[in-house]
Amino acid sequence: MEEHDKSYRGRVAIRSFKIIADSLALRGFYRPSGASGKTLSQALQMLSPEIYGSMNDPRIIELKGLEYAVDRLPKGVEECGRITLTAQEELEGTSFEKIYPFKRRRASYRVSENEICFVITRGLSEIYDLVTHLTFLNIEAAKIRNQMKDADGNISPQWRSLEVTIEREKKLSPSELERAVWNLSLIVGRTYKETMDTYESLEKSRKSHGSNRGLFRIIHSLGNRSQREQDAEENRVIVYFTPSLKEIIGHQTYGKKWARAVKARLRDLGLQNRPLNIVSANMHSIINTLYGYAVMKTEPGFDKDEDMFALFEKMRDKAEKIRAFALENGMHEYVDVSGAHIDCQIIDSARLDSVPTHPDLKIKLSGNKKKQPVIFVMDYAFGTQAFEAMDELLSPFDRQKSEELPDIKSISIMGKAGILPGKKGDIMLAEAHVLEGSAHNYPIKNDLKKADFKGMADVYSGPIVTVLGTSLQNRDVLEKFQTTSWKAVGLEMEGGHYQQAISAAIIRKHISSSVKLRYAYYASDNPLLSGQTLAYGGMGKEGVKPTYLITKVLLEKILKS
Repeated sequence: MEEHDKSYRGRVAIRSFKIIADSLALRGFYRPSGASGKTLSQALQMLSPEIYGSMNDPRIIELKGLEYAVDRLPKGVEECGRITLTAQEELEGTSFEKIYPFKRRRASYRVSENEICFVITRGLSEIYDLVTHLTFLNIEAAKIRNQMKDADGNISPQWRSLEVTIEREKKLSPSELERAVWNLSLIVGRTYKETMDTYESLEKSRKSHGSNRGLFRIIHSLGNRSQREQDAEENRVIVYFTPSLKEIIGHQTYGKKWARAVKARLRDLGLQNRPLNIVSANMHSIINTLYGYAVMKTEPGFDKDEDMFALFEKMRDKAEKIRAFALENGMHEYVDVSGAHIDCQIIDSARLDSVPTHPDLKIKLSGNKKKQPVIFVMDYAFGTQAFEAMDELLSPFDRQKSEELPDIKSISIMGKAGILPGKKGDIMLAEAHVLEGSAHNYPIKNDLKKADFKGMADVYSGPIVTVLGTSLQNRDVLEKFQTTSWKAVGLEMEGGHYQQAISAAIIRKHISSSVKLRYAYYASDNPLLSGQTLAYGGMGKEGVKPTYLITKVLLEKILKS
């Protein structure tokens, strides 16, 4: 009974967080340290997401969660007192510094020393993502503030040492760095090793991508910002949602622009009447699988008998060479300028007959070039953005001429997801998508089966939960989805939204009810296992085989005749 109570509280917390975030976006502003912000914090703390680990322990700063959030937020956000979320505005020609986070495709602008502006083009999921990370940072900032002073209210020796480190950070010798990290570990309540691991992780992304200000400065800025809020009312952080942002929510503004542009590209290429196979995937696996072998054949030391997946690992530094070859042999690009951040590749299979492919890739092209498939690869959407992108893509070429419909033969969704019964690198096939926090459930007749993977990976079939956000996951809620009659095998953010658009397109007769649907995901993490959540990093080489195994199966089904 207690477990059910925990999962119920988790579901209530998720709904509460969503409702509060929606209402604040409509209201136009909130203060993280004010009544509304505290309500958000309470909902997040009640939910206690796995990715934020020890967030609810007042003595400990959650370092892995901090890494995760910092990598998805722009550099310097931790020191800003004014944070604005807006629609795409005319900021390109300004003198404001444009910033991209390390692990999110979103543009931000540093308007002043105290203000940063997020440009929202990907819908409500992007707002939930940002509000979640900002709420987490505010919770951690208050905990850091409590470590700044001793029991008598005086600045602690550890904090004074941190301030000295901030001034000398670029000049620290190895022994000075070790002492500084040890001192910092006392402030954050973590072991020396845990603190050093986070310091090194943030330093690596700071030096390679300039994406953060380093652990010492981040902790120092969060603590000082929280203290300034305590000292004076006018220093309290405020988050704004502009009127232009409220106007675009739910209006599919960027989805419309994106779909019009890619359909125009299909027309320009004369491919609008050919059988179209849509694939939501990354921008490398399809072209590497179709064109990579031909390029690698020209490389010194090429082994024609080499395992297909071992060969893919060697293609990492050949990306530009493979792209150039693909562009000469039937691949066309659309680099998005609409603001949707969804790039595309259009592959004319009629031009693949002279391209050698790996012997393990079993494809066969028909002789009639006018009937050969076109593969339309679209980069990953983000959460609810998947609905508007797919909804607009499946609509008529010209909305005034409803009979001008694309000839959609298949829709394939491949990507990474969290797994519940398995481990990193396993594969999940969706039998249904269940939208978390709503009554929307979509059974799927998936054209992919376990047998398609021929024992080359552990494969799980079942319902997959489409979640509100990767940072809003609760162990008890996920365990209930897995262990009860739901028998869910995984969780991700887009599948249910894609299927919602596909079901609507079938009802509206924009596409045939016989269109082949293929949903396959490889496991990037297991949120139920300690040390396997997304906060502990990506997969690296572990992801090569499942990614390309799914790609191989999809291409063989698309190009089977």
